[in-house]
Amino acid sequence: MITIKVLGPGCANCRKLEEIARQALAETGIAGEIVKVTDMQEIIAHDVVRTPGLWIDGRLVSSGRLPATATVAGWIREAAG
Repeated sequence: MITIKVLGPGCANCRKLEEIARQALAETGIAGEIVKVTDMQEIIAHDVVRTPGLWIDGRLVSSGRLPATATVAGWIREAAG
């Protein structure tokens, strides 16, 4: 099971990124959990300079933008091996 973290204070883009991540996870059929991280110290600890950030299985894959669902699905497949 993979872990996906959506890092951001809870703004509209953060909520949209969570929705994109959920859609991508459902499309892949891969088991995973999505964790919302809103604590700024933890966000900074994940090397996110601009929110929203997306962290998949120990790797920051996106920061400061909203990637396409297909792109996130590709990152999930890559992380799942």
